[in-house]
Amino acid sequence: MPSHTDSHAREDPPAPPSLRLPGSPFRLGAQVTDEGTRFAVHAPDAELVQVCLISRAGEETRIDLTERTYGIWHGVVAGVGAEQEYGYRAHGPWDPTNGFRFNPAKLLIDPWARRMTGKLGDHEALVSHTGDPFGDPSRRDSLGHTPLSVVTAETTPTSGPRIERPWEETVVYELHVGSFTARHPDVPSRYRGTYLGLAEPAVIGHLVRLGVTAVELLPVQAYLTEATVRLRGMRNHWGYSTAGFFAPHPGYAVEPGAEIAEFRFMVDALHAAGIEVILDVVYNHTCEQDVGGISVSWRGLDAPGYYLLDTAGRDIDLTGCGNTIDAYSPIAVRMIGDSLRYWAQDMGVDGFRFDLASALGRPGGGDFDPRAPVFSSITQDPVLSRCKLIAEPWDATPHGYHVGDFEAQWSEWNDQYRNTVRRFWNGDTGVRDLASRIAGSEDLFAARRPWASINFVTAHDGFTAADLVSYSRKHNEANGDGDRDGADHNDSVNHGVEGPTKDPAIIAARSRHVRALLATLTLSTGTPMLTSGDEFGHTLGGNNNAYCVPEHTASGDAWPLDWDTRDETLTAFVSRALFLRRAAPALRQPEFFSGRHTPTGRPDLVWFGADGREMDDHGWHDESRRTLQAWIDGSDCRSHTEDGSALTDDSRLLVFHSGGPAHVTLGCPEWFYGLLLTEFDSTSPDGAPTPGGPISGDSTIALSGPTLLVFRAVG
Repeated sequence: MPSHTDSHAREDPPAPPSLRLPGSPFRLGAQVTDEGTRFAVHAPDAELVQVCLISRAGEETRIDLTERTYGIWHGVVAGVGAEQEYGYRAHGPWDPTNGFRFNPAKLLIDPWARRMTGKLGDHEALVSHTGDPFGDPSRRDSLGHTPLSVVTAETTPTSGPRIERPWEETVVYELHVGSFTARHPDVPSRYRGTYLGLAEPAVIGHLVRLGVTAVELLPVQAYLTEATVRLRGMRNHWGYSTAGFFAPHPGYAVEPGAEIAEFRFMVDALHAAGIEVILDVVYNHTCEQDVGGISVSWRGLDAPGYYLLDTAGRDIDLTGCGNTIDAYSPIAVRMIGDSLRYWAQDMGVDGFRFDLASALGRPGGGDFDPRAPVFSSITQDPVLSRCKLIAEPWDATPHGYHVGDFEAQWSEWNDQYRNTVRRFWNGDTGVRDLASRIAGSEDLFAARRPWASINFVTAHDGFTAADLVSYSRKHNEANGDGDRDGADHNDSVNHGVEGPTKDPAIIAARSRHVRALLATLTLSTGTPMLTSGDEFGHTLGGNNNAYCVPEHTASGDAWPLDWDTRDETLTAFVSRALFLRRAAPALRQPEFFSGRHTPTGRPDLVWFGADGREMDDHGWHDESRRTLQAWIDGSDCRSHTEDGSALTDDSRLLVFHSGGPAHVTLGCPEWFYGLLLTEFDSTSPDGAPTPGGPISGDSTIALSGPTLLVFRAVG
């Protein structure tokens, strides 16, 4: 018999995983320790919770968690480390009318899992009931049909310095990680449509040259496709169907299982270029849909704690997605806060845009409360309070519309800006509302500052800028829903032909219209948000709800941006407009204009009509007006030339004209005796003004069609 020192001695087989220590209820999720892996999961009404270890061959080992503290089941399992795949089974009452849907036949994703793997299988294996959602529980096991959680090694908080760019200097650029680089010719093919693709120098260089200071990523928290979408043979593309609030979506990783490292690399690369990273986060609902839907995580652990339910145990749907997270519940507030801190600290994210944020502030589905627990917990948190916070200030119900109602630290998507700017350039409205929007929407955000208004004319949901001027109605047949989805009213025009055309006059009219829209956006007071691809003419063929694609569509074919056909001249146009915004403090005011006087005692903003006279009440209410001029006094907003010398004045005159041929007398205050030099002209393909010297402040100029001019005071 060989001795224990014999080099040929056989090693004892590793001991099977077993519960070694009770562990602690803090923190939730799976955490690798010296003793093994500590598991902790919230299921306060369960009678037993098992952690289920799944081998690569699909074999399952169930281990009872015997400790329960504060409604959290926990324990340290020896012999388990990083990369172990697992799930939970929760035993307890089946009492759907009271919200209890415990069913140990269903393997559940850890709500705090930092990695996920696998896809959805047979829908019937994923629902916890048989037939009627309030009938008998299903006995069919969901193992093999549901994604698995993965134990991850501990990450350390990012150590790089935060950019923390002032809001008034921020330019947001909304993009989809997959679509943005899926066909980028300068991105290596294996990196296209991934986190690493977004980190490529050619991609970041485009953003820097454009003048972007922050990217807002469509959801990158792990998501699944809704059953109703799967039944049509489609899959979720945008990602608004969250399955894990802590896990990066694995589909955007180059190497399977490397999504955490690759995401962090992407963030570091963007930060190195001075670009902040904002995540579009979907804490208002989950992928489980309503009570008739799947049970893959929260519903099987604590449906009454995570979801808004009525007295009959049915979901209260404020989101249009079947369920609503109950953000008045302590466990939901804890989940949201823990998730946000993880993304901010460990993953390096700089801010968050909250999808359907109003739904998070409506206790029991009732009236909106801007001081709801989840909002208060975020703004008092020492980490999150330093992040950029953006609310989508509505939900899917009429009572959920709350633009302008959020608290001081929040910015908000301003759909009234979008609607007004579209209608003005369509020639549908006068100038009264336009003035409010381009001056920062003080009527909505008076208690805050202009940057609270996230100005946009397009976003992921809706027409692209190119389609906005090419289609008078939506064309969503590709979504497989009979063209019933998507908004029917878009304030769009086609300039005479629906869709593509070779008519040069129509092409020219569309191009000029787009330039007016994008110039208005970039030069308005507030925080501009561009939609990716608008700067070079990206089209979706008239689809205004491109949230899904056929199930087997390759990632590179899922509504990709076509970089090969991009309009470089339009890109130069947007870049010039953003450079002007950056160079002219008067065009990115951190304070509202209202009543503020410069050191000279002059008003900081004066409005003029086409006749060069100050606007009066009649003019403001005359809906036939198609010309508005804004004199912005910049005597206290010094800009600088490249050699660092201060300019004598930063005052600007902006001229907006959406009508036909007209003679417009430039509007200058009575105290101005200098000259005006044209800095920007939206009728020019690249925004460059026609060469020429300064002109008199009382000059009359001929305008026709959509025009935005910017003059700088000189002399």
